[in-house]
Parts: sequence; structure tokens; C-alpha cells
Amino acid sequence: MPEPYLISFPKLGDEAFGYISVAEQLQYIPFEVKRTFWTYKTPEYIVRGRHAHYRTEQVLVAAAGRIIVTTENVRGDIQFFRLEDPSVGLYVPPHVWHTMQYSDCAVQLAFASHPYDEKDYIRSRDEFRQVWRTAL
Repeated sequence: MPEPYLISFPKLGDEAFGYISVAEQLQYIPFEVKRTFWTYKTPEYIVRGRHAHYRTEQVLVAAAGRIIVTTENVRGDIQFFRLEDPSVGLYVPPHVWHTMQYSDCAVQLAFASHPYDEKDYIRSRDEFRQVWRTAL
């Protein structure tokens, strides 16, 4: 099973004039992007995500602000990622439970390998652990 990992996008520019990051033809993303979405104006006390996917892979980018992403793989290994540089994305493979907590005014950009399908979601942590325990 693949593990979550950070992806560095090119960062062009300098502090005096600003930066641009580019993913031409989305070449830094390890799957074909079939859905792009962004979340914003999420209060700091809200924890989003709280699910895993059967098939969908994602790359998450903090386009603005800070996002703390917590992941748990099928073996129960937990990792914490602090996204706050728009030139860095987090690859989240399928079968990984993940949650996100946002700073004030954070904007999260997400690239996904599949269109939205409610049947692809595991929304109960107990169900997540039960489903993947049998896969080990």
C-alpha cells in the first residue's frame, strides 16, 4: 500500500516580486486528475475530512494559510503534515484515513483521481479499521 508523501512543485520568483508554482499538464501529480475542488472559510475549530477512500487518490495543497493533515494507514501508523507553503502538496493514497484542520482564511486546493462518488467513501473510522484489517 502506498504511503502519504509530500510533493514539491516548482517555485519560481523571489521575495521582492512574489512567486508562482506551476504543474504544467499536472506532471507532478502521480495520477490523472479527474476532479479539482477547493475548500475555504472553514472555522479553525472544525475538523474536516474524517474519511478514507476505496479508490480515490488526492493531492492536497494549502493555497493560502495553514492546514494540518493527519493521516492513518491500514496498519494504524499515524502521520502529521503541516501544509503552509503553496509550492508543496501532500499525496494521500486510497485506504488512508485523513483529517484536516485549517487556520483562519486557509484555502485548500485538492486534485483527485476520480469524480465524486459517495460509494467510494468510508466515513466511519471503525468501519475503516475493519475493512482494511481484513486486507492485511
